[in-house]
Order: sequence, then structure tokens, then C-alpha cells
Amino acid sequence: MRGVVLATLLSLMAASPAAADPATLTEGQVLRGRFVQERHLQGFSQPLRSEGDFVLVPGKGLIWRAEIPFPVTTVVTPAGLVQSVAGQETTRLPAARLPFLSRLYAMMGGAMAGDWSALDGEFTVARRQDGKTLRVTLSPRRNGDPAAAALKEIDAQVGRFVEAVDLVKPGGDFDHLVFSGQALTTGAPTDAEAAALAAAGK
Repeated sequence: MRGVVLATLLSLMAASPAAADPATLTEGQVLRGRFVQERHLQGFSQPLRSEGDFVLVPGKGLIWRAEIPFPVTTVVTPAGLVQSVAGQETTRLPAARLPFLSRLYAMMGGAMAGDWSALDGEFTVARRQDGKTLRVTLSPRRNGDPAAAALKEIDAQVGRFVEAVDLVKPGGDFDHLVFSGQALTTGAPTDAEAAALAAAGK
């Protein structure tokens, strides 16, 4: 779950012209898109593949829904994280029990508000322009932190939106995510999205 949410952190930086800093989301906007995730593990000849969609509602939370190979929904809100499999809740982690999640949500909120210092406190951020593509590399600063120890670096490719992310782990495993169909709209989330966020916030 940590890898999924970290990768989605990068997708929050939506609508970024290639030659400029990513634009910020504001309340009253909703970001939706699709993802394909391939998990490359040592000893496996083929990656483990999943795909689905995500919804971000500023100030409310993030819904990450895997559809393939089986339905798993992860909802992150200021109150914590809830995961459901085939519609049945399997995991509920209050933010107070998961310090990493609290820090992650603070980073998400800072990035959406245009406060890049929230990321700078957790990561060394390097950017370079490659034609029309912006490439961003995040390296964890907290070497003694278990959450940071699970990642070597995060590499992102950014066009108008974040297009692809690699989560590189110290042992050589890595996750590759590709985002598509991203759209930033103005208006309220759907009733189903609002209900999922409200249920996770209980």
C-alpha cells in the first residue's frame, strides 16, 4: 500500500506545463485517471500487473481502485487508510497508528497548496528538463525511517500530467506505474466517491 500511495502522490501534481512547476489543485476540483502498475520482483520472470483508476478530491482524500487482477479499493483521508477487497473492508488504519501516513498526507496537502517545502523535508528533489518532458527524482532523506528504508528513489516522468513513475527499492525490485486518461474537473465528487471518502473518515 505504501508504494501505491507514494506513487499516487506524484499524480496529484496535475496539469503541469512541461516547462513550468506543476500546477496545484484547489478545493472544488477533482482529479481522475487510470493507472497500470507492474511490480518487478527478483526471481520472477514476469512482472505482477494490476490496473484500475484513481480519484483525488482536495481536502477530502484519495481513492485508488484496482480492478485487475481482482478488485481492491484503498481510500486515504486525513483520518487514515481503509482498504476493501471485493467490497468487503479488510483493513482500517487510523492516522494515529500510522505515522508515515500522517506525514504522507501532509506532503500531499503541501504539494496541492503549492508548498514544495513539504516534499523537500522528506526527499531530496532533483528535476531536469528533457525536451517537453520534465523528469523528477525523489530520494528519501530519512535513512533510519522504516518507510524511507523501503525505497531507494522515486523517478517520475511529467508532461502535462505525471505520465509514469518508477518506485525503486534497495534490493533491486521496482514498481513501474503508467498513468493515462487523467482529467481535472470542477465540481463535487460523485455520490459513490463522496460515500467512500466519508466511510474512510469515520
